[in-house]
Amino acid sequence: MDANEKEAFRVGAAVRRRRRTLGLTLAKVSARSGLSVPFLSQIENERARPSERSLQRVADALETTAVELLAASEAGRTVDVVRAAAGSVPDPEPQIRALVRGHHQLHAMEFTGEQETGRELQHRNDEVLYVAEGAAEVEAEGRAYRLERGDSLFLSGGVRHRWRATVPETRIVAVAVAEHVDATADQRARRCP
Repeated sequence: MDANEKEAFRVGAAVRRRRRTLGLTLAKVSARSGLSVPFLSQIENERARPSERSLQRVADALETTAVELLAASEAGRTVDVVRAAAGSVPDPEPQIRALVRGHHQLHAMEFTGEQETGRELQHRNDEVLYVAEGAAEVEAEGRAYRLERGDSLFLSGGVRHRWRATVPETRIVAVAVAEHVDATADQRARRCP
């Protein structure tokens, strides 16, 4: 199987996500598309590659387009390895490295060295700071927090904060819900009956 075929199989996860978002069963999608339940299951589990025509029938049944499903399959990759530079020598200058590539619902960065943002930050969604090495100080909600190796700090969306590394070899990992996601609306929707 070549790389293009492997990419084509990934449409299954996008089909499953869309079906579940609409609250449809495989039987309902089968009735709408005219495709069999076993074939639809094989598509979702990436054991079958739909033809253009079959993909369009699935898309119609899911109230979307084949182009949207293919775009969602690219964005919905389940595995992507971001490797550290093999054999790299520690750089004394502060560095920032993305830990997740692409446009996803999760954003993760690694900050190495004596980073000092100097400015106050405020993110739309929740964030976690984790100190992998060294130490840092975080100011949030009018309080100062000292974090050491292995410590983490959770910040709710909207909390104003600033942080700085206090040791030269500090390595901080920041993981947050991406800015384009309206997590607050999602939370309100779950709470409302």
